[in-house]
Amino acid sequence: MNTIKKAHLHLTLLNGCITTLILIVMTLGYLLISENNMMKNKMYSYQSDIYTIVSYIEQQDIISNTWLSQLESGKKYYVSLMDNNIEFLYDTNKIQKSNERKQVLNKAWNYYHNEYASLTRNTLSYKSSYTSFVLNHKNDISISKSGYCCFVIHMEKNTSTLEILLAAPLASIQTQMTRQRYLFLGIITLALIAIWIFAWIFTGKLLNPIEASRLRQNQFIASASHELRTPLAVILSCAEAGLDRDASPELTTIKNEALRTSRLLNDMLTLLSCDTGHLDIKPLRTQLDTLVLNACEAFENMAAAKHIQIKVSLPEDPLPDCMCDSERIIQVLTIFLHNAVSYTPEGGKICLSADYLNKHFEIKISDTGVGISDEEKSKIFDRFYRSEKARSDKNHFGLGLAIAYDIITAHHGNIRVTDTPGGGTTFVIVLRSYTGGRKD
Repeated sequence: MNTIKKAHLHLTLLNGCITTLILIVMTLGYLLISENNMMKNKMYSYQSDIYTIVSYIEQQDIISNTWLSQLESGKKYYVSLMDNNIEFLYDTNKIQKSNERKQVLNKAWNYYHNEYASLTRNTLSYKSSYTSFVLNHKNDISISKSGYCCFVIHMEKNTSTLEILLAAPLASIQTQMTRQRYLFLGIITLALIAIWIFAWIFTGKLLNPIEASRLRQNQFIASASHELRTPLAVILSCAEAGLDRDASPELTTIKNEALRTSRLLNDMLTLLSCDTGHLDIKPLRTQLDTLVLNACEAFENMAAAKHIQIKVSLPEDPLPDCMCDSERIIQVLTIFLHNAVSYTPEGGKICLSADYLNKHFEIKISDTGVGISDEEKSKIFDRFYRSEKARSDKNHFGLGLAIAYDIITAHHGNIRVTDTPGGGTTFVIVLRSYTGGRKD
């Protein structure tokens, strides 16, 4: 995935997540306010009924069964009346048939009597007052989860003390709230789908000019690199011809600098292929142990010149064939071995190993060189990054590790870097492309 695609994805995630968070917070806030208002309106309705009931009883000398039955019509309330602590029975058949009603009223009376001292009394007139409480699953597990809003009206009438219990089921308002929540859930879901689609399209259009500029830049680099190859080839051929006749130091310098520039151009073209998603990877059945041995042989002379020992460690059983691009893997091994030889002091050691563990191929390149600080470990795969210890080396442009990382990523593998015990650096290459088990 190139930089523009990553930026597109990251910007979409950022835009979408922020918008989603704001929308969810606003929706939850609205639902909270709305549900609180619904409960307040319901309470106002109950209080209005209480004032009406008290006014009716104060004006009447007799409380009729018909009036009490009307209070319970539609199951808006369950009603129980105590006259001097004696229950006023009405419509006995209804009481016997409704077990729920009887249970709720008994639980409410028990709660009222047990919690009487802690309940707040609200004055209605000089002869009447009321208390309210909620009876729900928390108070008693036998009560439905929706619960009941209960009111006990206390009145002094003639020589009697009346207590009227009104238990209002909250199931209807709970159902209303649940419907509202599901409605908003559906609206939010559709809105979020639209937001994420818009975020993807919007950020894509926002990055279009940058992508166009990047493409023009890549085309320029590709064209310039190809054009520079011709004069470099001429310089190299002339330098080599001159060196054959006269080993002039100036001609040697020309040849070395031309080779160095040629390597830089090749590295830039490789990175360009990675950026454009056209890195040429041709996976074939490959023997990794053979690649490791060939890579070590190529650096034996370079290592011997610095008195560095190169050691190869392979398992006793042959490794299974790996599906990879052998030329690209050799390129990666060359980058790591060249770095290891360059940054390992004379008399040091380099160890190259390969193994097959948990259905993955693992290649390790360890050295006893100068090592890499923890701060730099997160930066060494960035392009053109060179540590302070590498800045004096003209043969390193800070592209090698970036190229190695892109090649291994194209193979769906990964690279990690650790410290070598005793000093130095260890690079671990993990390749996930494999076939079959071990050979017999």
